[in-house]
Amino acid sequence: MSDQASFSAALLDLQRPCPAGLCSRNGADPASRFAVYRNNVQSSLINALADSYPVVKALVGEDFFRAMASLYVQHFPPISPILNDYGQDFGSFIQGFSPAASVPYLADMARLERLRINAYHAADATPLSPEQIGVYLAAPETLNTLQVHLHPSVAVLNSSHAVVSLWEAHQGEGQLEQVDPTQAEAALVLRLHWQVEVFRIDIGTLVFIQSLQNDCPLELALAYAYDASAAFDPSHALALLIRYSAITHLHPEQKARP
Repeated sequence: MSDQASFSAALLDLQRPCPAGLCSRNGADPASRFAVYRNNVQSSLINALADSYPVVKALVGEDFFRAMASLYVQHFPPISPILNDYGQDFGSFIQGFSPAASVPYLADMARLERLRINAYHAADATPLSPEQIGVYLAAPETLNTLQVHLHPSVAVLNSSHAVVSLWEAHQGEGQLEQVDPTQAEAALVLRLHWQVEVFRIDIGTLVFIQSLQNDCPLELALAYAYDASAAFDPSHALALLIRYSAITHLHPEQKARP
């Protein structure tokens, strides 16, 4: 292991000794100075996770969250200098963290909070106006092959738990004690005018949006949505995307030349 790698590993692992060869300008004990620096680095990373996942922290309490975050920090060092990027896979870590098993919706709550962060920092794109979209939707000859491109901030989450209701309750919308966390919910996350929005959507709408994001033409995306739910309402799904400026580009699918 290189000196740099050894230094980085020791910063995140409390069990490792102070790296050899360190010295201080004022003659202070290098091990003591390194311990202070290591504590500051770990605290800053744990605090960054706490800032990114406030509802996760609220669900398990300060002490449990910081203990869990400390283990994450030790095993997953930052790969970007931007603190907002840290913890992208925190939800997956929680999924495999056995002490959190008694809160089975915790991992999906972390995933929802991460989608909100990603939506806020997603690239900007100019949405089409309802009038522009109406022109395309009124052309039956191209409607079935129409490609619908969505805003970069748009993301969906399918959970077997009531993550949207739980998140809303922690924003002061509804009573937490009235939420049944075992009820499955799907979430739509997007950014409108730099405000990140979270919506509860049905499974058909989730599949519809996922299909559009996978470059399926409109006809095929609608078919997949109906397969997922016979109750899927395409007009409601499209109205939601139009109302929140989530459609940025429309064009007929280009057929490959023989």
